[in-house]
Parts: sequence; structure tokens; C-alpha cells
Amino acid sequence: MKIGFDVFTGCLSSHFCWSVKLSSEVSRKIREYRPRLPRGQWAPVADQVRATVAATAPATCYAAEHLLHVVGRLAVWADRSGLPRDPGTWLRTETIDAFILAGCTAVEDSTLLTYRTWLRRAREALVWVQRGEAPPARLSSPRTPQPPYGPGELARLRDWATRLPGQARLDGLALMALGAGCGLMPGEVPRIRGRHVRVTSGGVAVLEEELLSRLVACHSEWEGTLAELAEISGLGFLFRPGRKVVAAKNLVSSWPARHRPHVGLPPLSARRLRSTWIVGRLSEGINPEAVASAAGMASPAGLAGYHHWVPPLPRAEVIRLLRGCRS
Repeated sequence: MKIGFDVFTGCLSSHFCWSVKLSSEVSRKIREYRPRLPRGQWAPVADQVRATVAATAPATCYAAEHLLHVVGRLAVWADRSGLPRDPGTWLRTETIDAFILAGCTAVEDSTLLTYRTWLRRAREALVWVQRGEAPPARLSSPRTPQPPYGPGELARLRDWATRLPGQARLDGLALMALGAGCGLMPGEVPRIRGRHVRVTSGGVAVLEEELLSRLVACHSEWEGTLAELAEISGLGFLFRPGRKVVAAKNLVSSWPARHRPHVGLPPLSARRLRSTWIVGRLSEGINPEAVASAAGMASPAGLAGYHHWVPPLPRAEVIRLLRGCRS
């Protein structure tokens, strides 16, 4: 396994019997990743962890930083346990199971299941690129994206949220602006504070790039709302301010459970709002690589589950694009 770096483009390449070039943004995340671990534990495995993620990220739908976190923890644990410094050994099924049972004693059960899933998908990707070996049959169906809201549904949900009293109105609009306007993952919503939103001279609301490790610009339909919420929140959180912790279990999902729309409207869901943003941007013809990057995905492969909701382009538009006309 080898990893190369192009100094001119800032892109990493993982080399096996062929090479896969990652985007400059994902490459930067991998190169600059530093876990909160003593240097003496991280340094011996750092290069192999980065090479492993560079090789496996394009074949999974997970964000590179998620894979770096969990593969890094696994590698450090395996190294301290005396196992060889080899990704093939780290990602063996028995090593993963031992790590989940003995190496994550302070982690909640739901997080353990997530770690195991990420590592198993990384193993499948590594086995495929190294030996062409097919992944084992899965005994359960893969998790599919939630369907997007229809244009009419989203407009009526927005109208409903604006009529909620007091703080509930601000929370509902914040959830919608960050989900349907910015495409954030549910776990990212609680972290956003008013100071993390920057409004450009042209009125574009941009989220702090350092916080999310990617460029996210709010869609024009929601940028005014997001800017208003940011001004109101100031240094506080946009969604459910007043809490003492950045995130808590069920912080996002419990809000829609307490605030249900009137009959005829679907419940508000952070995952469906994110799907709405992804499908909306793909429907607008935005480059899939740009959409995947803004959504926090390692590659456009993560968008595969959303494409069947994207309507086909009109015939005239297809002809225009095939001719090479840009306007």
C-alpha cells in the first residue's frame, strides 16, 4: 500500500494495481488529521492510518474524518496490544470485534455499533482494492436515505414553523435552515452558533469552514432566515440555545417529537431535511463532486442512494448540455 501527494494540486493518491485520486478537500482532511492522542501512540501508525483511509474512503459513503477517527483508534489500540502495524491485520473481522469489545469500554452502545459498521465497510473496501475479493453477504438490508420533502410539503412546514410561539419558532426555523438550507447532518446541527455564520457583502450566508472542515454556503431560499437567526443568537447556539453541553443524546430528534405539525403535514425530520437539500442541489445540476463535498461525503459515491429522487432533465436541456453550451 502506497500513498502519493501532488504538491501542485494538494491531492493524495492511493496506489494499488491502480490509483484513485481524492479531491483536494478530502486530501487536506486526511493530511492534516491529528487525533487527541499522545504523539508517542499516534506517530507509529499515523502514515498507515492515512493510507488506509485514502484507499477506502472513495469506496464508502462515510466522511473521511469519521473513518480517520475510528481507524485511528483501532490502529492505536492494535499497536498497544502488540499486533503488527498492518491495515490488513487491523481490519480483520476478529480484530474489529476484539476492539469493539475491549478497546472501547467508555463508549456508548449506539456509538459502538456505528464504529463497527464503519470499520466493516472499510474492511470490505480494503479487501476489494487489494485482492478483488467480493464483500461477504450482509444479513440485513443497508440503511437507505430518508426521502426528501416535496416542494409543497417543505413550504407548508416552513409556514407552520414561523407560526410557532417564542423559542419554538426559532428552533424550528434553525433546524430547517441548517438541514434544508445547508444540508448538515443531524449530528452537526447542535454545534452551530451564531458566530459560525458569516454573511458576505453579497448576502450569502456561509458556515465557518474550520468548524465543519468543508465549505458550506446556505441556499438562497434560506440564507436570509439563517442570517437573521445568527444575528439573534450571537455567541449562543442557533438550535435549542441555553444548554450547557454542545450535544446530547436525542437533542435533535426529541424536538420534532415535542412539536408536531397539524394534520396533513409530515413530521419534521433532520434526515429528511438533509435529503431535501441533496436532491435539490442535484436537481439544479450542480456538480455531484461539489454536492458530496458540501454534504461531508468522501466521494460522490455517497450520493448513489439519492439519485432516484432526482427528476430527469428536460430533453432540450440534455441537448444543450451535450452540445457544450453553458448558458
